[in-house]
Amino acid sequence: MNKKIIATVSGVLLLFGSAGAISNPQVDQTVIAKVKTVIKYDRTDETKSKKIEKQNTKTEKKIVSLDKKIAKLRKQLKKYSGKTVESVSEAKLASLNYSGKDVITVNNNDPKFTKSDLNTSQGAWQKYGDLDGLNRVTAANALLNESLMPNSEREPLHVDPTGWHNKRIAGGWLYNRCHLIGYQLTGQNNNIKNLMTGTRQLNDPDMLRYENEVADYIKESRSNYVRYRVTPIFRGNELLARGVEMEGQSTGSNAVHFNVYIFNVQNGVTLNYSDGTSRVG
Repeated sequence: MNKKIIATVSGVLLLFGSAGAISNPQVDQTVIAKVKTVIKYDRTDETKSKKIEKQNTKTEKKIVSLDKKIAKLRKQLKKYSGKTVESVSEAKLASLNYSGKDVITVNNNDPKFTKSDLNTSQGAWQKYGDLDGLNRVTAANALLNESLMPNSEREPLHVDPTGWHNKRIAGGWLYNRCHLIGYQLTGQNNNIKNLMTGTRQLNDPDMLRYENEVADYIKESRSNYVRYRVTPIFRGNELLARGVEMEGQSTGSNAVHFNVYIFNVQNGVTLNYSDGTSRVG
């Protein structure tokens, strides 16, 4: 009870005799009126306090919601950071020449998945296209979910894709065995249908930032799915891909939404795409 009420009630009790009789009815009525007034104001204060608490709770929820939106916007901005330009059609990818822009958005950044492509009724899955007549890797498709993610230690890579003529350059090796669908997403490792020869620059940071975006979203909830496709782009009979097209679309939302082309290039190195040999400088 409010301290004011306790003090006032104590005053009322002093007006009673040992047998409980009222010693001064007039004064008693006055004190009782004061008690009622204090109770009234106390209840009013309590109502105001509850309203303030409710408003504070709503404000806190709005702040949390804004923080989440800001985090998502920051995540979206990652794919536009660095050397990125918009936008080309899918049909032009094989004929494009690198001009200093590592990443180019395709079809206004919209992936080309149909409604049926986004169906999750059969759960998560992955599919890798057969090698073509030149033993080159083709498209890899998946409906990604946390259930596909690996939980065992990764084994060393030993498969050599077409165009594999690796050598050391400043800062490390020129080429990586690039997973079309990143190992962290499916656990596929020495799968010849999921590996291509790609520069270190292509693999990390360029492809990795999109893979991380997908992985972060999938880890948020067991019910999150992302339709995913990575297509290597070759020109004619060349054995080294000119680049990769990456498409990602979360089901039921646009939390993940991209369609980009990443050039298979390395700063300071001239690549011979016909066979994968190279020249520094």
